[in-house]
Amino acid sequence: MTQSCCAPHRDPVPDQSVEAVAPAPAGAMPVVSDTVDIPGGQVQVGTRRPVHDGDGESPMRAMRVKPFRMDVAAVTNERFAAFIAATGYVTEAEKFGWSFVFFDKLPEAIATQGAVGTEWWRRVDGATWNRPEGQDSDLAGREQHPVTHVSWNDASAFAQWAGGRLPSEAEWEHAARGGQADPMFPWGDREPNDADFMPCNIWQGSFPGTNTAADGYRWTAPVRSFEPNGYGLYNMSGNTWEWTADRWRVRSLKKTSRERDASAVATEQRVMKGGSFLCHRSYCYRYRIAARHGNTPDTTTSHVGFRLVYSPTGT
Repeated sequence: MTQSCCAPHRDPVPDQSVEAVAPAPAGAMPVVSDTVDIPGGQVQVGTRRPVHDGDGESPMRAMRVKPFRMDVAAVTNERFAAFIAATGYVTEAEKFGWSFVFFDKLPEAIATQGAVGTEWWRRVDGATWNRPEGQDSDLAGREQHPVTHVSWNDASAFAQWAGGRLPSEAEWEHAARGGQADPMFPWGDREPNDADFMPCNIWQGSFPGTNTAADGYRWTAPVRSFEPNGYGLYNMSGNTWEWTADRWRVRSLKKTSRERDASAVATEQRVMKGGSFLCHRSYCYRYRIAARHGNTPDTTTSHVGFRLVYSPTGT
C-alpha cells in the first residue's frame, strides 16, 4: 500500500509567517457558515486499528477538550471570495504564481511539470483558489464547493478575519466521531465500496488512471453533499483534506519513521485530516478518522481546504 496519493509539498521557504488580517467588523461578513456546538470533555484520539504505522495513527489515547463550535461544512469558494473582497488578501499560490493540480482536471494542451515520484500531480502556472485549473479556468458553478489551493497560512489568515481558528487535531477527531465511541469513519465502521455504499466523496476505480465517479463526483463536491455525521457535520471524510492547527509529530516512532518525522518537524509541517476525493482503500486509506497527513504550511493543491472552530454559544 503506497502513500503517494497525498499532497506534494513546496520546497521550504524562510518566511512562513501568517499575514496579519484585521477581524471583520460585526455584521460585515456577507457569507457566513452554519455552526454546531460540540461538547467538551475527555475524548479519544488515535486508533487501536492503525493502517499507516509511520503516520502516528496510534496509540489511542484520552485527551480533554473544551466545548467549541464548528462549521458544519468546509469553507466554500463563495465565503472565501467574501474574505478576499473585504481584505484584499493575496494567497500564497498567487504569490508563488503556481499551485499543484491533479492531472485529470487539466486540458492536454496545458504545459505542466510533474511532481517527482507522483507525476499525476502537476505544477500549473496561474492555478489559484479562484482559477483552480489555471488561468483559463474559473469558479462558475462551484460557489458552494470547498475552496482549494489555500495554504495553512491562508486558512489561518481567513480565520483571523472570520473570528475563528483552525481546530486542533483532537478537536477535529472528536467532532468527526459525531458522538460515537470509536468508529472508523464518521458514519460508523462500514467500509465504502465502488458499487452500492458510497457515503463520502472518494475515488472509485483504479488510481490514478480510472475514476468511475460512481458517487456522483469526479472531483470536489458541494460542501453539504452526503449525509452529515451525528453532530451534523458534512464531509468529515473525503472531498478535501482539512488543515488543523497542530504541528506534525509522530508520538510512537518506529525506526523506519524517525527520519520522516524529523523532516516534517524541521519544515514545520501541519497536520491535515479527512482525506480527499483522491483517496481509495487500495492505495491511500486516509479517509478514516484517525488517519493523518502532514504538509508544509505554504503548500497549496486542488484537494486541500479547511473549516473553522469558534468559542461555544453563549461565551
